Amino acid sequence: MLDAASPETPDRVADYLLVRDAVAFISEARADQPSSEAIAAAVGLTPAQLTRLFARFAGITPKQFLAAITLDAAKRLLADAASVLDTAHEVGLSGPGRLHDLFVTHEAMSPGAWKARGAGLSMTHGLHPSPFGVAAVVATEHGLAGLAFADPGEEQAALDDLLERWPMAAHRRDDEATAMYARRIFEEAEWRAERPLRVVLIGTDFEIRVWRSLLTIPFGRTTTYSSIAATIGSPKASRAVGAAVGRNPISFVVPCHRVIGRSGALTGYHWGLARKRTILGWEAARCDAP
Repeated sequence: MLDAASPETPDRVADYLLVRDAVAFISEARADQPSSEAIAAAVGLTPAQLTRLFARFAGITPKQFLAAITLDAAKRLLADAASVLDTAHEVGLSGPGRLHDLFVTHEAMSPGAWKARGAGLSMTHGLHPSPFGVAAVVATEHGLAGLAFADPGEEQAALDDLLERWPMAAHRRDDEATAMYARRIFEEAEWRAERPLRVVLIGTDFEIRVWRSLLTIPFGRTTTYSSIAATIGSPKASRAVGAAVGRNPISFVVPCHRVIGRSGALTGYHWGLARKRTILGWEAARCDAP
């Protein structure tokens, strides 16, 4: 059950579902260049209601949002993809000097902890409204360990998908305890350099190298699997990098959504391509904002 104490609970998730459906429609009908009237009709809204929806969700118009998630826009972002990660490392973009950032600090658990499948760990989990649907949050005493998204009615499946990664851990439902993470992640007023979000990475050595690399992709930018492979010193491991990106348990915060194909195609996303497009458009709106 979602946090009933929040008056935003129904509206926030409902807004996401409408935006997601609009994004899916425009993606399918892209060749026809649908009008605002057609997009609004496809999701059961008037053009004025559609405009207000996107203003609430991203602070921009539907046309601006949709322009940010086209293939052409993705290709422009990838124009210098080979150097995106190198530049990020050089100028310290994963640190508190980066604009529009969650300000994340991270640590990795030992390989032994991963092999133990969570034995000895105490984990709390909860469900919370977010700009991208219902968020399933998992935390340990070390910090945030899991974040997944679900549509209404699919919450338990999203939780199960996360918790089965650490079957030997002691799991406890505690929405109040995980609410602090949800606020820190999704409330932009909480994105403060002096209070970095603590993240704990639990995986194989290779996965953790990939996930750390994801944390250096600048907000509002994208890179490719092959660029990540080169950055971590395994230039021939693009396929293995793709598998590790797909196993990332901390969506959005460890931004696997910012990795796309060399052609600009979005490729797969564990929580759905419409959601990936929506997140990228949401981020692009914030980068373009004055």
